[in-house]
Amino acid sequence: MKVIFLEDVKGKGKKGELKNVSDGYARNYLLPNNLAKEASQGNVKNLEAQKKSEQKKAEEELDAAKKYKEELESITVQIKAKSGEGGRLFGAVSTKQIAETLAKMKKKVDKRKILLDDPIRSLGYTNVPIKIHPEVVATVKVHVIEE
Repeated sequence: MKVIFLEDVKGKGKKGELKNVSDGYARNYLLPNNLAKEASQGNVKNLEAQKKSEQKKAEEELDAAKKYKEELESITVQIKAKSGEGGRLFGAVSTKQIAETLAKMKKKVDKRKILLDDPIRSLGYTNVPIKIHPEVVATVKVHVIEE
């Protein structure tokens, strides 16, 4: 019997997948537990329409992420910090400080999306990558100036 999985079933199929399973397994387990539905013509058409709408939505999100990337890359973030001799900072500039400064500039970025390996420990410009979307990474210039 052909079924469309409504949820992931370990060892059998993933959500939205169309698969052929034994009649007894479908009738006795998948259908009563609402893990799958029978693959009639109408259900298959609904599945295809749903996949198209999800794909369109994903493309729109990607386009929005690319526009936001351009906005972020056009700005320079200035952060004031206390420093000693040779431009070394007392402490460091963390992802939290960068995210807060961006929020003041009306640019929302989650601090966990800022891909900074080590905190910034010196004055000057630093390029900081920010992961906006799984496929889009923006690079923001952070200028650390003396307080």
